[in-house]
Amino acid sequence: MSRADEQTGQVDAFLDVLWLEQGVSPHTLSAYRNDLEAWSKRLREQGRSLMSPGQEALPAWLDERRAQGYHLRTNARLLSTLRRFYRWALASGAIEHDPLADVALPRVRPSLPNTLDEQEVERLLEAPDVSTAIGLRDRAMLEVLYAGGLRVSELVGLTMDSVNVRQGVVRVVGKGDKERLVPLGEESLYWLESYLRSGRGVLMKDVARPALFPGRGGGFMTRQTFWHRIKHYAVVACIDKPLSPHTLRHAFATHLLNHGANLRVVQLLLGHSDLSTTQIYTHVAQARLEALHAEHHPRG
Repeated sequence: MSRADEQTGQVDAFLDVLWLEQGVSPHTLSAYRNDLEAWSKRLREQGRSLMSPGQEALPAWLDERRAQGYHLRTNARLLSTLRRFYRWALASGAIEHDPLADVALPRVRPSLPNTLDEQEVERLLEAPDVSTAIGLRDRAMLEVLYAGGLRVSELVGLTMDSVNVRQGVVRVVGKGDKERLVPLGEESLYWLESYLRSGRGVLMKDVARPALFPGRGGGFMTRQTFWHRIKHYAVVACIDKPLSPHTLRHAFATHLLNHGANLRVVQLLLGHSDLSTTQIYTHVAQARLEALHAEHHPRG
């Protein structure tokens, strides 16, 4: 077996573990593969091996990449991928020493997600015309999205079997097909029940289909369609901030932390497998506190 084939086999084994045991998405797996193949190619050009690159190889490559204009965040992501790979290799016995153990990770200030304050969320939630079946559906969707911190893909994938109105919970299938139960508050349950009672039957023309929030034709709504609905209601609510499909999810997490929720609880509600992913919202909450202090404190 050639050195290139051996290195490819190690990368494949690593990615298989991430997919089988951790449910990493295909998009993330593809990014990992690109990083590892670029690193392997670099090492082959220097006559080095993926499994024993030497401690000086990576810092020199990162310096070259910075000189070539690669963003600091891009290099940080690359180094994060390589760290994860070599930790797996060490744990699996493929290597005896982690070659990156003493390589410093570039410090990158986390980018804070766009979010809405509580008054803006209220205006957005109240934007749909609930005298129509479509408006009832959209109000219920926005309420459930904000109350549960769901991803848009999770929301549009909900079925009638996903919801237990009596217990006030929704069963969500998230990344890696991992399921979680998310509680809904009184307000979202009120609008969900109103929609089920007076809106869904009209939209479905009383045909039995699984989609909780149907799109055109009674099938599952696409993420893109719902995203266009959010942008429409942002205009109606006079919200001119830049929005993303995750805006209400970000608002959900930030507002929970602002009101004293435990970070671990927020992690479980969001369905994050790693607490570090959730910690970005502590930065959002802190930034909000600093802005309020600067605006209202007499010496701000």
